[in-house]
Amino acid sequence: MTVARDDDAADDPADHLRRTIEGVIGVPATEGNRIDVLRNGDEIFPAMLEAIGKARRTIDLLTFVYWDGQIGREFAHALADRAQAGARVRVLLDAWGARPIDKSMVDMMEDAGATIRWFRPLHRFRPGQLNHRTHRKVMIVDEAVGFTGGVGIADEWLGDARNEREWRDTHFRLQGPAVDGLRAAFLEDWAETGPELFDERFDLFPDQPKPGSSTVQCVRSASEIGTSDILTLFRTLCQLAQHRIRIATAYFVPNDEIVDRLTLAAQRGVEVDLLLPGPHADKRFVQLAAEAGYPALLEAGVRIWTFQPSMLHAKIMTVDGMLANIGSANLNARSTHLDEEINVVAIDRTLVRILDGHFDEDLGRSSRIEPQQWKHRSVVQRVAETAVAPIKRFF
Repeated sequence: MTVARDDDAADDPADHLRRTIEGVIGVPATEGNRIDVLRNGDEIFPAMLEAIGKARRTIDLLTFVYWDGQIGREFAHALADRAQAGARVRVLLDAWGARPIDKSMVDMMEDAGATIRWFRPLHRFRPGQLNHRTHRKVMIVDEAVGFTGGVGIADEWLGDARNEREWRDTHFRLQGPAVDGLRAAFLEDWAETGPELFDERFDLFPDQPKPGSSTVQCVRSASEIGTSDILTLFRTLCQLAQHRIRIATAYFVPNDEIVDRLTLAAQRGVEVDLLLPGPHADKRFVQLAAEAGYPALLEAGVRIWTFQPSMLHAKIMTVDGMLANIGSANLNARSTHLDEEINVVAIDRTLVRILDGHFDEDLGRSSRIEPQQWKHRSVVQRVAETAVAPIKRFF
């Protein structure tokens, strides 16, 4: 017996996006989620610290960057306070990314009762793991509210991207069934550090409410050999786009297939805009690797912009005004092949409208790379691009 698809469902572009990504990635989406957009440190850190302050049972924090400084101390004091009050506080730090943390902050949190662990300690000589880090940024409070996005715990993210000392970034607060997906990303990395996975005294795994209207899929990427789900996600979204792709990313060193899919999208009439770091890029060698790929993209009609006021660290992709791909992953080899990542795919026109509005505002503070001008870039620039080419697979 053949069952025909419902005509309305078949014609719904949002439903088509959802079902295609579910089918390709193999992770069902959840409905009824609420996502709040937090732009720059002035909004991000107060929201996270407020959630920590309200915690009654559990706080799970996973981050790549936790450095010494004002905001690091504020987080340490807030986490220590809740641990001392009886909440179960677990903090998982990447051993490479968080190595500049002040040991006194770790001691203070542990003395208060928090559990601090290190993901893949550098002293443990396992060559197969050394270059594979966790780049995930996740915080879950009382199993009810989750945070993810691009922000690390460091003073570079303080402020509102007004100047070169205040990085531009976006983080997200989630409520609803998608919080379970963020917790799974934390637990997956936590499980590597010890035998305990969860504690039934604290982890209740409650039914999640549905306080919003976002349809969300949480996509995890493990640091292993082969094609990752994050890479598959980027490839799928580039192929599905019909009208517009907008990407803001801190580190743009895509493989040839992603470049091909972006150029093919532009050639079939999709408006493709890339927003990348400009003069305040924190890793010039990564920026050079990106610049080596500009000619093919520009020739295909992709528009490339560089953010001028400060380091751009956001990781956001929107598609056709309907879908947002947000989280910790950049469009580079580290995110698509080497590191643990967590992204949230949200089908929500209101959310995308907000993110596209922020994108437009950022373009107003950016410079466009003109194709003809780039063709005539200096010999020094070309030599530098060539020099980094052999090692760009590690960026």
